[in-house]
Amino acid sequence: MTIVHDSIYSVGVPTLTNILNRSEGLSSTDREWLHQLVGDWQVISDVSFADLLLIVPGVHDDYVFAAHCRPATAATLFDEDVVGTACDSALTATIEQVLADGKSRERELRNLVMSVNSVRREDNVIAVMAVVTAFEPDRVPSQIQGNYEQVSSALIHMVTTGEFPFENMPTGVRHGTPRLTDGFVQIDEDGTILYASPNAVSSLHRFGYSAPLRDQTLAEIVTGAIEDHTSVDETLAVVVMGRAPWLTELEIHGVVLSLRAVPLKDRGERLGAIIMVRDITELRRREQELITKDATIREINHRVKNNLQTVSALLRMQARRADDPETRQSLETAQRRISTIAVVHQTLSQALDETVEFNEVFAPILRMASDIATTGALVTTRLYGNFGKIGANQATALAVVLNELVTNAVEHGVAGGGTLIVTADRNGRHLSVQIADDGAGLEGKKPGSGLGTSIVKTMVAGELHGSISWQDQDGGGTLVRLDAEID
Repeated sequence: MTIVHDSIYSVGVPTLTNILNRSEGLSSTDREWLHQLVGDWQVISDVSFADLLLIVPGVHDDYVFAAHCRPATAATLFDEDVVGTACDSALTATIEQVLADGKSRERELRNLVMSVNSVRREDNVIAVMAVVTAFEPDRVPSQIQGNYEQVSSALIHMVTTGEFPFENMPTGVRHGTPRLTDGFVQIDEDGTILYASPNAVSSLHRFGYSAPLRDQTLAEIVTGAIEDHTSVDETLAVVVMGRAPWLTELEIHGVVLSLRAVPLKDRGERLGAIIMVRDITELRRREQELITKDATIREINHRVKNNLQTVSALLRMQARRADDPETRQSLETAQRRISTIAVVHQTLSQALDETVEFNEVFAPILRMASDIATTGALVTTRLYGNFGKIGANQATALAVVLNELVTNAVEHGVAGGGTLIVTADRNGRHLSVQIADDGAGLEGKKPGSGLGTSIVKTMVAGELHGSISWQDQDGGGTLVRLDAEID
């Protein structure tokens, strides 16, 4: 079936947003309605065993394919992407007829059938939705073909009357939301089951109900399985009766089912609903395992932080008792390094994952700078920019490196007082940090070769995959530049 021109429609990147923004005659409310349709039309595609094509007016007198949905229940009829292309003249004529009177029309070519339907919002036809199927599909057993066709016709008709998509429908917001292929139950307006797919039958059997489902009331089956101690979502009744487009979960006998209702209507009159069902027991179990794992990791980080703080306190006590000045200074330096690592673990113990907002880690490190200055000296510290999120391993290394650099700047650069400015610039994975003081500067000398400098160079090259340099600033002081690649 030839339905497109050879050339690509000029919309830049052919996204739905770009195409709709260039479509003449569509208001912002119309565009939002079409976004909602595309966001939830997979159920129509699946129950129809059809490719869906959204077609909107172009910038002139042509029409453009704005979105395409392929069925999960059948092979697609389009091997190539048609989104962003313009319709051919034959299809354009059919589209204009549908837009004019709102009536659906069919076109046949070879072994394909295209049903062109209006997309209505309130009283206006704003676009068309083409439903493309094989001419003689053989996709489901014949005894249930009628159920699928009935649901498909109802949903497509709801698009033409402006009753689909549903506004403010809370679906697709949680991992595990059921789709038609997961299993579905068709009920009439009274909640009586007309059809249940094999997957839906299996899911409901997990609740302990083994009798045939047809002609039974879904609400009675579900409520009859609920145990006295079961916590029930208040939306359950609305979902199992198909009265509103809602999503709920129910746990019984250790089995967790996700249920999503899609009401079927015709100009406000209830025709019934389809209830999509998915057994998400294993999914929720794995999520619970991850939650437990995260809690364990946070507890470990909390204990590590406590242990490090204990070691830091012991070193501080030992430093105070040391008679030799050099020994005291070494113990104090070791104590500060351990305290720095403890800050990282404290932040990790409060986080939900193994990354930290490094500004929260670095702030207390920078505040400690004034504490190690010469007695009576005033050191002003400032932080500009944002480090962003950094993983646990690199956060520890970066904290130790910056602690060494800040400590060195205070002890040797502005020991008698001055200003210390740290500037962080994050661009994707690349992190650039500048540490500037207005002290004496290097005076042409190279940075020291002590333990602190060795720690900095080793961690920058090994853990941070970066580089570091020292230089004198114009007007006095030292500028240290650190570049790192964040994993």
